[in-house]
Amino acid sequence: MSRTYLDWNATAPLRPEARVAMQAAMDCLGNPSSVHAEGRAAKAIVEKARGQVAEAAGASGADIVFTSSATEAAALALSGQGFSGSDLEHSCVDVWTGREPQPLGSTAQQLANNETGEVYEVAEGMGFSDAVQAFGKIPYSFAWSGAERAIISSHKFGGPKGAGAFIIKQGLELEAALKGGGQEMGRRSGTENVVGIAGMGAAAEAAAKDLADGVWQIVEQNRNVFEERLLNEVPALIIFGRDVPRLPNTSYFAVPGWKAETQVMQMDLAGFAVSAGSACSSGKVRASRVLKAMGHDEITAGSAIRVSIGPSTTATELESFADAWLAEYKRFKARREGK
Repeated sequence: MSRTYLDWNATAPLRPEARVAMQAAMDCLGNPSSVHAEGRAAKAIVEKARGQVAEAAGASGADIVFTSSATEAAALALSGQGFSGSDLEHSCVDVWTGREPQPLGSTAQQLANNETGEVYEVAEGMGFSDAVQAFGKIPYSFAWSGAERAIISSHKFGGPKGAGAFIIKQGLELEAALKGGGQEMGRRSGTENVVGIAGMGAAAEAAAKDLADGVWQIVEQNRNVFEERLLNEVPALIIFGRDVPRLPNTSYFAVPGWKAETQVMQMDLAGFAVSAGSACSSGKVRASRVLKAMGHDEITAGSAIRVSIGPSTTATELESFADAWLAEYKRFKARREGK
């Protein structure tokens, strides 16, 4: 049975450009901190990627600190800083933020929600912004974002897993959480993941080109056609964030009472990979914390699934998913009505 991947917000497929860059980096022997020719060659790979990420992020190379993930980047940015945030934040950010304004007056705000896809305006002077889901899908510039710190994750825009970046405004001090050799300008010690960083840089450059070429506008059109079909056939359907700015690829919806876990399993058996929201939940399907924070009841929050697509997703694939999902919906409706 062929399979269709519709879970791009969890992780995007590896871009060909990233694969090529990583394969080339694998042949580089040196440690980036070594001063001999082999070390300088490895360092050149890291610095090229730093420039690629900075260019795509609207930042300078000196702003970019490579990490192992967005989770590590968030810990580096937020630990001990006294930031406040909302219940909508991703768990890797939420764990470091309080609910009440802190004495420092700093706040944290995501640029785009990983579940609903809703896009938020980041106010000037915002202490921290989670740009993980937004980066590569909508125009983004750290310089004009208004935030003093931001995080991004390689595998969300077609780079490899295990690479991320913390972006920090020049002039701000940062105490390294990982101390040792003083790599990454003394901000994050540990030998750099040259292969992963090379892939991240190439992916960032390719993602920026896709945005400039209008690729995500086509993604949005396909998403909207898909949603219109579901709404026409299922009047009880709730599509979250449909009337506010959203990422072009995200459709998060629910039929209250039809458990998300059941839907995800049914679609998996039918050959479609979708999710019930954040992938960072240890493989468990729970009622959406985000939807409950938005005021939805437990039943609705436990019934939502997320379809997230990308440039390689075809209209035909979405039609096929809709066919399969609607067939299961009819069975669910019949059972609920006792037919």
